[in-house]
Amino acid sequence: MERNFKLTLAYDGTRFFGWERQPGRDTIQGKVEAVLSELTGKSVEVFGAGRTDAGVHARAMVASAVLDTDLAEDAIRDYCNRYLPDAIAVREVREASARFHARYNALGKTYRYTCFVGPVKPVFDRRYVTVLDYAPDVARMRRAAAYLTGEHDFASFCGNPKMKKSTVRTVDTIDIEQRRDRILFTFHGKGFLQNMVRIMVGTLLEVGRGRWEPEHVAEILVAQDRTQAGPTAPPEGLCLMKVDY
Repeated sequence: MERNFKLTLAYDGTRFFGWERQPGRDTIQGKVEAVLSELTGKSVEVFGAGRTDAGVHARAMVASAVLDTDLAEDAIRDYCNRYLPDAIAVREVREASARFHARYNALGKTYRYTCFVGPVKPVFDRRYVTVLDYAPDVARMRRAAAYLTGEHDFASFCGNPKMKKSTVRTVDTIDIEQRRDRILFTFHGKGFLQNMVRIMVGTLLEVGRGRWEPEHVAEILVAQDRTQAGPTAPPEGLCLMKVDY
């Protein structure tokens, strides 16, 4: 009997080429589809709430898939966790309505980017932080972040130069806080463009290190030109924290 399921996944994206299935490359979607196809004996297509880039992590990516199985939810979870690589875990499986779609029904996403600014390099979580060799000014970055909140055309913050669809997005909140030797950037919005969060972080860090004034971020938005924004921050500091429905 075919049933639609909602899966919540956690993964360490370090060695994967992102979420999206790619021929000949290890991806999160590809690994999950392979295991679910073995479980059902049929080809399974998995739809994710978003497409994290290569090297990006997730604590609670949501996916949906139609499975032809009589297994209970926890049995599906346990089967997946038995055969998926150690870097991927299915945290929860729940039967959903036939119309549920992980991507189209998502109302918002929370991403967190973590920078390390301590004097001694981090050993045990080095794959989940971006190490800075300077201490950015958090107050300056908060002032700059205010220009990025709300609805804007984020063309300057899009990593896809061939983007044909609208680059208008709404960023609800950007919180920046320092906790001892870590600086945390937390972004919430309905959806984000390719590399958008990492480019925003790279731009805010340029402000934080004094290369730009906070007000310059408003000019970058108006330019609608990727070359005007800061560098794309490395992937290891980024993690998808939550998807809202």
